[in-house]
Amino acid sequence: MNTNDVIMRLEKKEDYREVENLIRESFWNVYRPGCSEHYVIHVLRDDPAFIKELDYVMEKDGILIGQNMFMRTIIEADDGRIIPVLTMGPIGITPDLKRRGYGKRILDYTLEKATAMGYGAVLFEGNIDFYGKSGFDYASKFGIRYHDLPEGSDASFFLCKELVPGYLNDVTGVYQTPKGYYVDDSDVEEFDKFFPPKQKLKLPGQIF
Repeated sequence: MNTNDVIMRLEKKEDYREVENLIRESFWNVYRPGCSEHYVIHVLRDDPAFIKELDYVMEKDGILIGQNMFMRTIIEADDGRIIPVLTMGPIGITPDLKRRGYGKRILDYTLEKATAMGYGAVLFEGNIDFYGKSGFDYASKFGIRYHDLPEGSDASFFLCKELVPGYLNDVTGVYQTPKGYYVDDSDVEEFDKFFPPKQKLKLPGQIF
């Protein structure tokens, strides 16, 4: 799809390393010194829960500037049901183009694609100030709890968007992050050796 100055398309195998480098540049020193997100997507592409049909990149002037992808996961409902849902990310934009609307454009586009495929809801860890503009709200408002989070803890990072209105009606329960998102720091370090050297910095606002 061409939306004026950008093209949205599915990721191809030949894009993999360029996308991983884009994600590395996007997340470097943001949440922790260095980052692990480029290795996470490298691992997730081989995960059974990975949805190739929802693995999108965004091009501008022939250059990859953004990406987003989705994984299947579940809510373990309090009444014993297993509720299929999606999670997404890492979602990244090249640093030079952040805060210029490109992130929202690929987010909204890929959410539309997920809706068209019949998925019911997306749960995700993110900032409500950004994702709220695309229809996300606090997951707690839907009665969904984040796994392993002690009762009473701040869950404002945990967001939800129904793709099918009412999909989570009468559902309360615990969301499970796909196991593929959990990677070993030593594996990240080894993988990172294949990329240009970058300095890891401890910066204000990092959460790890």
